[in-house]
Amino acid sequence: MSPVKSPKGLFACFNARLLYSCGLIALSQLNFGMDQSAFSNTQAMPAFQREFGQYNPVTKKYTLETMFLSLLNSVIFIGFVFGLLTGNLVSRRFGRRIAMFVMCFWALLSAVILVLSKTPTQAITGRTIAYVYIGMELALVPVLQSELVPAEARGLVVGTYQSGLMFGSLLMSIICRATSEIQGNASWKIPYGLFFIIPTLLAVGVWWIPESPRWLLTRDRHEDALKSLRLLRQGAYTEDEILEEFKSMQQALGATVKKGQFMDMFKGTNLKRTGITVGVNLFLQLTGQNFSSKYGTIFIQSLGTVNPFVMACINSALGIATVLFTQLMTDRVGRVPLLIAGASVQTAALMAMGGLGTVADPSYGIRTGIVATMTIFMIGFCLGWAPLSHVVAAEIPTTGLRDLTYALGSIVNIVVQWAVAFSVPFLINDSHAGLGSKVGFIFGVTSFMCIIFSVFCVPDCGGKTLEEIDELFIRGVAIRDFRKADVSLYHDGSEAGEDLKITRSKEYVNESTQAV
Repeated sequence: MSPVKSPKGLFACFNARLLYSCGLIALSQLNFGMDQSAFSNTQAMPAFQREFGQYNPVTKKYTLETMFLSLLNSVIFIGFVFGLLTGNLVSRRFGRRIAMFVMCFWALLSAVILVLSKTPTQAITGRTIAYVYIGMELALVPVLQSELVPAEARGLVVGTYQSGLMFGSLLMSIICRATSEIQGNASWKIPYGLFFIIPTLLAVGVWWIPESPRWLLTRDRHEDALKSLRLLRQGAYTEDEILEEFKSMQQALGATVKKGQFMDMFKGTNLKRTGITVGVNLFLQLTGQNFSSKYGTIFIQSLGTVNPFVMACINSALGIATVLFTQLMTDRVGRVPLLIAGASVQTAALMAMGGLGTVADPSYGIRTGIVATMTIFMIGFCLGWAPLSHVVAAEIPTTGLRDLTYALGSIVNIVVQWAVAFSVPFLINDSHAGLGSKVGFIFGVTSFMCIIFSVFCVPDCGGKTLEEIDELFIRGVAIRDFRKADVSLYHDGSEAGEDLKITRSKEYVNESTQAV
């Protein structure tokens, strides 16, 4: 039986405890945005360049070496991978709340090292440790958000992973704009010192977030799971609706892998789900967002048109507005149309950037046009792939394999992100490939591939519960039919689970598909 769905509006799905939980979890993502913006902006500060750069007697200026920039933005992924694996392990074994508490320790440690840094090695070490926190957060936040909220609000809430990042980026851009006028090292130490705030608040407040009911069910803690679900639903849903949702969770868990192992991700319908999750993470990084987020400010500075710190603030504000629009629309319009629209805007902007970059001696107007294409690209990214890749990657895997599948996709995300972050300085700098804005041609092609992937490979699960998504994959429903499929869970919750664990008989799949 399908869980009873509330006729209430989108925001009526929330009671006070769920609103608090979603708000605090989203707050944790501010630190990621603050990190990206802080390093993107401080790299362009004279005091930072004096502290960590080399003096050029020809230009009579301090500049950051290409290798330092590459290491600062690529070695960090060692910490990212470690954090992702640690977060996945701690989250699966000890629960979501414990994992959130542990990740705060790494954030506080990195803040200490960064503020006290005096050499390039120390700066790289501090940021690498910061990415342990970010890796744990990536392994945990979208998964936890998708497990806590009702289907009607899943797109909105999981999308806060990106909007939180954007808010943090805007906040730090404004701060860096102000501190960039300071002549001494305080110009970059003040932004780094603010990394203490969010982890401290999170470490204290996490204990009032109910544990994930779905995680508790995988540990056979049924009474605790029902208690947690009641905390998240009472006041917004009736007791009958709560019990019906809980029953559907139990039935779906019995019909799928309860405590999956690594190889289970590649068996039966889970293989398709794993492929979708990995693909979404792959194309997220191939859109070129790494170029914009990590090198945007210093690249704009090299064009010599507008104040890069002011432009960073403008881009962050536009990004937030676009992400909030996407969050509000995703559960109404669907995931796939927004993914296609966003990738289309990105492709057009990147190709235009590459075209403008072919001019041998670009005028002020052309250089200003290149800056504008970066803003348009960012709007396209925030319209689709920025918030929705996390939504899709978190909702597609089955409950018993969600942690493992999401972690695998995130590892692919990190590897590609590292490759792009390490390569971009060598692609754009004159001392190496010297492509400059012509790098837009490369990322324009990969953004076009995102459109193709969205059309043919991404199921639109808007409005479906996680248990209904399980059912659609079990029945073998075509990807293009997910959005309009009418699903009702029909297992009695007794012995059916054992027969449906990973693969289904051909007769069962055929009958189920015909029923759809």
